[in-house]
Amino acid sequence: MTPGGRTVRAEQVIATRELILTTAERLFADHGLFAVSNRHVSEAAGQGNNAAVGYHFGTKADLVRAIVRRHAEHIEELRVRMVSEIGDPTDVRAWAACLVRPVTAHLAALGSPTWYAHFGAQVMTDPTFRTVMVEEGLSAPSLHQVLDGLRRCLPDLPIEVRMERGDMARQLMVHMCAERERALAEGIPTPRSSWQEAATGLIDALVGLWLAPATPHRGSTTDREVGGDRP
Repeated sequence: MTPGGRTVRAEQVIATRELILTTAERLFADHGLFAVSNRHVSEAAGQGNNAAVGYHFGTKADLVRAIVRRHAEHIEELRVRMVSEIGDPTDVRAWAACLVRPVTAHLAALGSPTWYAHFGAQVMTDPTFRTVMVEEGLSAPSLHQVLDGLRRCLPDLPIEVRMERGDMARQLMVHMCAERERALAEGIPTPRSSWQEAATGLIDALVGLWLAPATPHRGSTTDREVGGDRP
């Protein structure tokens, strides 16, 4: 085969992979991961070979990972830029912005309709594939910087409260972005006029969540420090 022929073949492979990724992202977002097989994705992507997904990506987990990585590079670039511009390292709001705005800015840049936010929500509620998305997210160096920055400037709360609020923050980000994305796709009015404004609302909520005082409860670190195990 000539060099030109190899180039054409390589371009065809790239185009096929991109088509499969886009199709899989949309199907997973709309129907969930359990209901969509690799065969379904191959058929919906117009591939004559129903094993096309397996050929190009491997298992469904590999396909999910490829979709996440497809978006991660741009999000990481935006977050790195924001982290480098933080003026006050003790400002909770600045760190919260570094967590939220790279994601919403990426979603805005994708245009409409998009499926990535709802895809993320589906993945995070599926115990089989959630680990894939968490691992990919934590592989980004800038995300570790943001999380470390947040930890340094948050109030001194019991570890279980911090963990609980971390879970709350993740759920809030994932599902609020997914709900806005779905509303935009269906032409439903949204509380905020743009992804930038939606990010502002999310940041407000997260700052309030992280800075809220914690009510001591039985079994918490605070309870043990103050009163031990007394009834």
